[in-house]
Amino acid sequence: MKIPAQPYRCPLGRLHPLSINLDAIKQNGWQQQRILVVSETDDRLDFVERDFIRRLGQRLYGTTSGGGRHE
Repeated sequence: MKIPAQPYRCPLGRLHPLSINLDAIKQNGWQQQRILVVSETDDRLDFVERDFIRRLGQRLYGTTSGGGRHE
């Protein structure tokens, strides 16, 4: 009778979470620390909100074309 070999299991594997709920982390960050994380491509936003997020991001952090503001 042939017994299949067990694959090596890293001892750190059980410390790694299986899945991360990013929306719960974002919600917790907003409720506890007033930190808002939102993408301008979020489907829950309408055109006006997306434009506002884009303009706010450009004003605070500059554009991605290298002309950004560094402090």
